Amino acid sequence: MAKGFTLEINPAVYVGKYKENSAWEERFIEKPHLSKAEEDALSDEEKEEYMIKRNSFPDLPLVNYTTQYGFGCFEGLKAFPQEDGSLKLFRPDENAKRMAKSMEGLMMPVFPVEKFVHASLKIVGQNHALGFTPVYDGEWEKNDFVLGHSLYIRPFTYSEPGIGLNLSYYPWVVMVTSNVGAYFMPGNAKAVTTKMVRANPNGTGWIKCDANYVNSTLAKRKAIAEGYMEAIFLDSKERKYIEEGSSCNIFFLLKKGTLVTPVLGDTVLPGITRKSVLVLAKDSGIKTEERQISIDEAMSDAKEVFITGTAAGICYIESITHNDKTVVFGDGKMGETTHHLLKVLKGIQYGKREDKYGWMLKAKA
Repeated sequence: MAKGFTLEINPAVYVGKYKENSAWEERFIEKPHLSKAEEDALSDEEKEEYMIKRNSFPDLPLVNYTTQYGFGCFEGLKAFPQEDGSLKLFRPDENAKRMAKSMEGLMMPVFPVEKFVHASLKIVGQNHALGFTPVYDGEWEKNDFVLGHSLYIRPFTYSEPGIGLNLSYYPWVVMVTSNVGAYFMPGNAKAVTTKMVRANPNGTGWIKCDANYVNSTLAKRKAIAEGYMEAIFLDSKERKYIEEGSSCNIFFLLKKGTLVTPVLGDTVLPGITRKSVLVLAKDSGIKTEERQISIDEAMSDAKEVFITGTAAGICYIESITHNDKTVVFGDGKMGETTHHLLKVLKGIQYGKREDKYGWMLKAKA
């Protein structure tokens, strides 16, 4: 059974290296593997050997600006199995554009959008042809695909050798994939505000860069240790406005029926699922607002709360605890609006609803 995130990298990977004058040297590599069935039959020790080989890129230097200072950025997107046996990627062009902006923000050569899209479609197609991708299961429809499996695609940058503080002028872009199940498992949907700060104004909060996820990880793990599912970050200045979850955007359906999400700025990551949910909500006749929302307003006036992200999809929040006060939204279960948006989004992704937006692109080997 596929889990959330695992390091079970699939055989087909992509490696691009920046050379000069906007030129990229590209390689599509097939890492050591048996058939999927043969690998599934291996012992844990034997399978681990294959994972080590797949996770080995000898031409990438160990000591560099990425490993020493977290100087790099990454993306996360998914391909979804379809009933006809194909796989389709959800809005890879948007991930490509965001990664280009992240690389520009880190003052490194930009990986072209068209190369990103082509590479992601191709490695998904290659892994599909090798039998290393999830297969559509009609059982997933019973819970609106909340427990559906997908193929996670992780593109990331990696710098040239270096140990002093410097920019990356000749980065690599690597893409790997792994099969994933549900990121948040049913049973706990409680959130708590954290005193930690995710990002400061005039910093790198708008970039999907490696270093931003240290505080997010620490806050998330602390929340889990205290019995919560999610941590919620407040702004760094006034400590009263909601910004993000630990690794996701957040939405609030107010009692008057307006759906509010924190406005984008240089401390909030521009999520692709966030952007898509705003479109789906408007097309469903739901009034939406992108603006500052305080923790006090959210806890006093929200009737539904949910988070969005590539890993999370749409995941409802049953309660928020802030300064030792807990507010439960609705009856502690997924609200009607949250459920509607989840069904529409998942339906499009898994091919059960019409994709009138042109968001899904079919993988090709």
